[in-house]
Amino acid sequence: MVLSGARPLLWRRRGRPVNQPEIPTSVDGKPILFPGGKYDIRTRADVFLQDEVLQGAVREATTLKDQARRDALEQAFGDDVAEIRKLAGAIKQHTIDHLDHYLEQWIDRAEAAGTRVHLATTAQEANRIVVEIAREERVRLCVKSKSMVTEETQLVPQLEAAGIETVETDLGEFILQIDHDAPSHIVMPMIHKDRSSVARAFEKVLGARYTEEPEELTAIARVHLRGKYREADLGISGGNFLVAESGSLVICTNEGNGRFCTSAPKTHIAMVGIEKLIPGFDDLSVLLHLLARSATGQPLTCYTQILTGPKQPQELDGPEQMHVVLVDAGRTKILADPEFRSALRCIRCGACLNACPVYRKVTGHAYGSVYSGPIGAVITPLLSGIDENQTLPEASSLCGACNEACPVDIDLSGLLVGLRRKIRKRRGSWLERMALSLLGFAFSHTISYRIASKLQRFFLLCISGGSRTIHSAPGPFSGWTKDRDLNLPARISFRDRWARKGGRIR
Repeated sequence: MVLSGARPLLWRRRGRPVNQPEIPTSVDGKPILFPGGKYDIRTRADVFLQDEVLQGAVREATTLKDQARRDALEQAFGDDVAEIRKLAGAIKQHTIDHLDHYLEQWIDRAEAAGTRVHLATTAQEANRIVVEIAREERVRLCVKSKSMVTEETQLVPQLEAAGIETVETDLGEFILQIDHDAPSHIVMPMIHKDRSSVARAFEKVLGARYTEEPEELTAIARVHLRGKYREADLGISGGNFLVAESGSLVICTNEGNGRFCTSAPKTHIAMVGIEKLIPGFDDLSVLLHLLARSATGQPLTCYTQILTGPKQPQELDGPEQMHVVLVDAGRTKILADPEFRSALRCIRCGACLNACPVYRKVTGHAYGSVYSGPIGAVITPLLSGIDENQTLPEASSLCGACNEACPVDIDLSGLLVGLRRKIRKRRGSWLERMALSLLGFAFSHTISYRIASKLQRFFLLCISGGSRTIHSAPGPFSGWTKDRDLNLPARISFRDRWARKGGRIR
């Protein structure tokens, strides 16, 4: 689908490209977190599976947040949780199905309020727009609040390459920045770090006294960041929602840094994906009821800002200029595919990560992408290319926990199966395709299924050495028996037992 009615003048390239700098490794020598080119999750997953301390910390945090989500939703909606999830999903689905209309409406209302709107077709173009605005305003220091899309486009390295000091002000993101690390969770970016690593980073980079007390660490960061807000020429944010009926930008945060970034500097730039559009404030109310509860178990985030244009003459605070960069970067490609379009409903709450048993084991950095967990395994191949991320959709047990957790009712397991199907058509060898075709035929016909079942038992009996348990299977089956034993099928199948009891068989 191509966005109809999009304004050609807005789709312009601003300024010169910035040389892409090398992304540093983390200080502990871990490999580059978000590599380019083809990526195989299995190689990095093996590394993180050996780290029992990391797994324990991530498992505890995600389990607590998942239970907090369940409790908060049940307390607020009782037996109607499924209904409100369906309603939220319908709101988002309606919006993306009519994205061209709502995009045009939002641009009209935003420009009428004084917002300068820029549309970027690629991540590189989005970065160029931001860097050029910063150059025009002679920015030396930029303060930035938490934003997943700026992580996606790798904006901060681009700004720094242009000579603009850029400081992350979300506490978690700030810690990751000074430690040359990267987020591993959509909502809890430093879920993989412990207090001692934070204390070491503050001692080494900020010259602070070593302490592991959370209150003292927070105070150290606060003192450092307050001065940055006063000196900054530019504030950069993301956005949780774009309200079409008013041209407003909605930002939900739990720290006061978001308000500082969007009001203290004279220029504010918000970088937002085009899928964040919603029709109106009635729809916003529904989604706000679900966002914080799904993410952290809160009824509402501590700060919910609704920004409509820059500071007006009668207003006391706010930026003199407000820019919004609407980012496509592969989103219209997803929009054009009816099978995967529903992935654009995502409101980045992180609930599917907290519920996912695979994420809890391999942790976020194993995915090699800004977006991890079930939603990352879906949208990373769709945004960055299926050929480059063929193993990500395999990183799921298809247990359906993510489906149940999603507040906008995305069928994540169904999307993962759809991606696997696409990948098989591209990647599978003729032998693999033939084996899967034979398997499909065997499961589709009664006689072939009965024959295959008998042959399966005979084959397993041969390799078991007479035992009822197989401890080590050969060839492609070895992965299963690497961590568990495989029991032989029963001598008499359930189907035969059912028939002997007089049950009907088709």
